[in-house]
Formats: sequence, C-alpha cells, structure tokens
Amino acid sequence: MIKVLEVIRQGQIGGGESHLFDLVSLLNKERICPICLSFTDGEMIRRLKEIGIDCHIINTEKPFDLNVQKSIKKLIQSEQVDIIHAHGSRAASNVIWSAHQLHIPLIYTVHGWSFHDDQPTIIRKIRALSEKCICHYSKEVICVSQSNADTGKKYFGLKKAHVIENGINLERFNPKMKIENLRPSMGMSEKDFIVGFIARCTKQKNPIGFLKAVELAHRQNPQIKGIFIGEGDMDPEVDSYIQSQSMDRYLYRSPFRTDVPELLHAINVYCLPSLWEGLSIALLEAMAMEKAIIATPTDGTRELIQHDKNGYIVPFNDTQALADAIILLSKAPEKCIQYGELARNLVEQRFNAYNVAEKVMRIYEYALS
Repeated sequence: MIKVLEVIRQGQIGGGESHLFDLVSLLNKERICPICLSFTDGEMIRRLKEIGIDCHIINTEKPFDLNVQKSIKKLIQSEQVDIIHAHGSRAASNVIWSAHQLHIPLIYTVHGWSFHDDQPTIIRKIRALSEKCICHYSKEVICVSQSNADTGKKYFGLKKAHVIENGINLERFNPKMKIENLRPSMGMSEKDFIVGFIARCTKQKNPIGFLKAVELAHRQNPQIKGIFIGEGDMDPEVDSYIQSQSMDRYLYRSPFRTDVPELLHAINVYCLPSLWEGLSIALLEAMAMEKAIIATPTDGTRELIQHDKNGYIVPFNDTQALADAIILLSKAPEKCIQYGELARNLVEQRFNAYNVAEKVMRIYEYALS
C-alpha cells in the first residue's frame, strides 16, 4: 500500500479543496492510504475526518515559509510517507524542500498558475520563476486543463505534464434527484431570475465585478436577483459594497455552505467572472446541475464553454457585458434550458471524479516504480 500525504493550502471549502475531498474519498483504499495536511483548519478538514481520513494542520498563510519546515519534515517522517501530492502552488511551495531533503517523490497538481497577464511584469516574472522551481523539483506535474499545460510551456518551458481534467461526483451533483427548494429561505420567489456566485471571495474570482453586473441588471429588471456564497480576503470590500448599494434587498449573501447542489438548484444562471483559472470545480458543479453559465475566457473555461452553445463568454473585467448577458438570458428561458442540458452532457462524458481518482492512482504507482 502506498502512503500519500495530500497537501492543500486551506481547510475551507473551495474549488481545489472540493477536488481534494472527492479524490481522497474515491481513492482505492486497498492500494492507497491518504493522509491530509492543510495549512489552515476548516470545513473540509472536518468532513475528511468524518470519513476516517487522518488530517494534520500546520498553520501558515505564507508561501515558502521557513518557519514551518521543521514541523512538516517531522510529520512526513513520523507518518512514513511514500509520496507527497501538493494541490496548488501555495501548498507545493511549503513542502518542496522537505520532499527534496527526504528524497520523497513530489507530485504537483496545478489548479491554475499563480501568475497571470493582469499582474505587474515583475510580479508575474517572479511567480513564473517560482512555478518553474516547483515543477523542476516535482517528480510529476498534473495540469487540470490542456490550456494550463500550454501556458506553463509558453511562460517557462514546462517540459512534461499529465493533463487530468477535474472531475465531479455525479451522484451528488444530480439535477434529477429530489432537492429542497431554498428560494423561500433566501427571500426569493419562483418568479425571480437568480444569478449565482459560489466561489472564494478573492481577487481571482472578481467578486466586485459580479456584484456590479447584478446591480446593473436588477435596475433594468427588478426580478433579476443574486446569491453570493463564499468567503475570503475580500470579504470586507464585498460586504461594504453590498451595504453601500443597498443590495441586500435583492442579493442573498452567505459564507461557505455545504449544501452546494441545493444552492445550484435554486439559481437560473451560474456566473464566474474570474481573472484566471485552471479548471474551475465550481463551474463543473454548476454544469453538472444543468445550469446556464456566464463566464470569462480563462484557461480551463475556454475548453468547457462554447459561446452561445452551452454557455455565454464575456470579456475580462467588462461589467456591462456581464450585465447584458444576464439580462439576455433572463429574457430567454429556452436558452437557459438548452445551455444547461448540453453542459450536463459534457460533464457526464468527460468529468467524472471516479475516472480522475483512477488516473491519479496510476501516477502514484508510476512515481514509485
């Protein structure tokens, strides 16, 4: 049996964290013994413990944090880890040195590169260099989309990467199952056209752009309303904007919740105006629930959404275009149904979490062979 230390930057529920939870849940426990290391506590850690996964927390919110290296190395040695699997650059940066010193294979899954085009040039170059360093010291690199792999090759000459697209637990995210109607509890009726944002409240996801678009759309059609589910370092800015614009009259706001299928069932359209992405788990979850999508053309999204076929693509940082798309779909319920059905079909064909777990297990075995 292979003992794998699965490493994630935070214990809260987010895209990469949902991917990790499904992966750990579905790994064949006769072949793989997963252990989890997170650098913060949170709901995901609680859920992993509930299903019997051994979890450890070493608190830090910094990349390449020298202060936690001794604790990480001690954990790896005491658990007699065979492989370290880091999910995301922050997690990888904090285990790369221990893996190298202890001669343990490091597998790095890229959930979107930490560099992107809207950063200042010097910041982008530094982050690209750090990603190059992590990839260099990793035994295997996994990209969650082909676009991600191509971007790595373009920016720093990424030589080899396995492309394993994210997967969804299709039994949990199933629009045909009996689902509680959450609209009344959120102060909304069946006549309302609800736009949903379920993601981390960080700059990457462009939450203020979402709020501004819902505000513009609501002015034209008061039945257009929104739900905003998530938390992060932009919470104060988001809460301040909602209060200043009196959006609480037509927008439901909540921190992370575990009833994501029910929340998705309650909305008409899922909106993700991200500035960059690998392959968004939240987007796949919404597609699995047969929701129409409005999103920006990030790496992974371009491989999922065909404009005006199974979703709607709008330019980056274009609030008016985002609002126009919301208004357009509010007037075309048949398009929402068409987009949603095609989105579900695509997820069923390509993005099954069981297949992802099997492919990752093969990489673990290959890394030790």
